Amino acid sequence: MRSIRLVPLMLVLLSPMVFAARTLELFMPDAPPLTFLNFHKGYGMVGDVTLAAIARANHPVVLQVAPWARAQKQVSEGRDLLIIPLSRTPERESLYTWIVPIMPLERAFFSLDTPVRDFAEARQRYQRIAVGLGTAQLEILKNEGFQPEQIVALELGDKPMRMLELGRVDAWFTGVPEGLYGQLAPDAPVLQMSAPLASTPLYLACSLDCDPALVKRLREAVESLLAEGTAQRMGEAYLPSR
Repeated sequence: MRSIRLVPLMLVLLSPMVFAARTLELFMPDAPPLTFLNFHKGYGMVGDVTLAAIARANHPVVLQVAPWARAQKQVSEGRDLLIIPLSRTPERESLYTWIVPIMPLERAFFSLDTPVRDFAEARQRYQRIAVGLGTAQLEILKNEGFQPEQIVALELGDKPMRMLELGRVDAWFTGVPEGLYGQLAPDAPVLQMSAPLASTPLYLACSLDCDPALVKRLREAVESLLAEGTAQRMGEAYLPSR
């Protein structure tokens, strides 16, 4: 695990308040365009909103980098640790303090051939489906009756689009922004997208053992960014046209 301490000046620009509170630890993966670990005109659709809210709540922050499954476990079992972008699923409900939803995330199948119409058709047509390890997409496929041998679990940072080109998988089940963003690369294949087949909100979450006052401050900060339209504008800056 490695840590990235954000430049204090950037955080000061996001908040009119002078920092006096303790430093928070935020776990997030490199999952463009939702989150960027390396500054890329920002830290992503969810990353920017979260960091702006933390600054508005008068806290400096350190980004913690760890494999996604390990990060989820560490945050759940820790104290006052933050994590994004986390989908609120039945399997995770009792493991975290759910601070506030930041944005909805639609999921779809991306493939090189004709898009499927629903999960039933996907179960019949696809023998191997790439899906991120430790993601809500994996839970969704299992709940929809896909067999273990149909699921190819990927570490975040693997290249499912390349696997599609090589014929190693038949489809990639992922968030719509991630699938569209991946096609912006000059050498990216042209993928066909199904209609969105599932949607869950992405949350800013905290350890199960989380300071209620901290939860309140962060929830109010995010809600104010949403109410002002600032969060929406931050997210739209990363969206390619479909």
